[in-house]
Amino acid sequence: MSIRKTIKKWAAYNRTVRELNALGNRELTDLGITRSDIDRIARDHASAI
Repeated sequence: MSIRKTIKKWAAYNRTVRELNALGNRELTDLGITRSDIDRIARDHASAI
């Protein structure tokens, strides 16, 4: 994997974690997400890039 792609995946992971952590518990619940799901969701999102 190229360094450019690695950096892109890392940035996507961090952005996803930051955005999901900014949501309140009620908003996360409305989306069907728990706080413990955030890391997995961010990893899945980054790996799809």
